[in-house]
Amino acid sequence: MKNIINFIIKENDSNMRVDTILANQNKSLSRTRVKNLILDGKLKINDRIIQDPSIKLKLNDIIEIEIVEPKKQSLKPYNFKLNIIYEDGDLIVIDKPSGISMHPGPGNYDNTIVNALMNYDSKNLSDIGDELRPGIVHRIDKDTSGLIVIAKNNLAHEKLSIQFSEHSITRVYQTLIWGKLRPQKGKIETFITRSSKNRQMMEVSSSKGKKAITHYETLELFENDKVPTFSFIECKLETGRTHQIRVHMSNKGNNILGDKKYKKKFKKFKNIDEDLNSKILNLDRQFLHAKQLGFDHPITGERLEFSSNIPKELGDILKKLRKLSK
Repeated sequence: MKNIINFIIKENDSNMRVDTILANQNKSLSRTRVKNLILDGKLKINDRIIQDPSIKLKLNDIIEIEIVEPKKQSLKPYNFKLNIIYEDGDLIVIDKPSGISMHPGPGNYDNTIVNALMNYDSKNLSDIGDELRPGIVHRIDKDTSGLIVIAKNNLAHEKLSIQFSEHSITRVYQTLIWGKLRPQKGKIETFITRSSKNRQMMEVSSSKGKKAITHYETLELFENDKVPTFSFIECKLETGRTHQIRVHMSNKGNNILGDKKYKKKFKKFKNIDEDLNSKILNLDRQFLHAKQLGFDHPITGERLEFSSNIPKELGDILKKLRKLSK
């Protein structure tokens, strides 16, 4: 039997967002849960399917939404050892390696962080989001490593999500890019939208998409006749858009080393050290690491700050560059 909610918009609710009204109508539904139901095509307004959570409603609009229960049991457990650096009754902080996706999707429904979480503790994960993403509050790319926070219950998920939307979360990444940034320290502020040429990629836009703000600082510059020019930089995210750092660096002409989507072809440089050349050519991930994560505990309010060491395969490249730059 389907669980369907029907009602008609009255004068007091006219010109309000549909996700706000639906969350107010049913207190058991969070804004995040409502948003995901809408994006999944479960909302009809005046008998038309609407997938925009921000659409504003008019007097006498007829609302119908189907409440589909999450199907966590459809997810297969994956016997993968999670590198848990903090856990309590409300959340888990994981240091994710590169090479594993955050959640199931086309081509890979079984070997993800979510499947590993199902294997670790399937009964203690929030379920207010997408049914294939229990516990997932935010994401980092498959070939990016570093810190992520997982919600173990719906209240923690909702309060963490608010911090992400209010940009009060501390997120610091380290990356090695081709070339030299000009200026070497600054702020990149653009819109980011889905690429019109490749739907799997994002691109900078002057007028459409979502605002994206990256603060960056060059930590080390490798620039001499022994090595190609590289910059080791730190990026602090003010917003968290899909592929944000990768797109911003690519747009400046300073692609991230090893980035297969936003890539720069590597040409063999004259006189380059063979060991460095081998490390660069054999890097099977992007040189991007989520080093720091900070947030207020969703229940206690205590400020939590976490840091992760850069993985060995990335650290080895840095060590070689430092040695050759002396």
